[in-house]
Amino acid sequence: MALQETRWVDSMHEELNQFDKLKVCRLVEFPVRKKALDTRWVFRNKQDDTRVIVRNKARIVVRGFHQLEGLDYTEVYAPVARLEAIRILLEYASYMGFTVYQMNVNTAFLYGEVKEEI
Repeated sequence: MALQETRWVDSMHEELNQFDKLKVCRLVEFPVRKKALDTRWVFRNKQDDTRVIVRNKARIVVRGFHQLEGLDYTEVYAPVARLEAIRILLEYASYMGFTVYQMNVNTAFLYGEVKEEI
């Protein structure tokens, strides 16, 4: 269904363009006797405080595991800072006289070189 709606297709293109822009991955020849990991698209509507949809977001995720439908099939996990940690950081910055800046991050990737073959 998502492929029939232009707003979701645009969101999917935006995600794939970020991969190219940030040079997250590159295409290589598939190794012999290796199993490929499946991927799937996860679609979310981002809403403001009044529950009005402000943005459609599509993410491609790797399914190197199998989720159970009805239990955790729609779950996508992302590291998020706890509110207590943010408060401690702001209190410490205030105490030390540090300047704190806020910034929006559209896409974040961990830039680590993988030494072993995946």
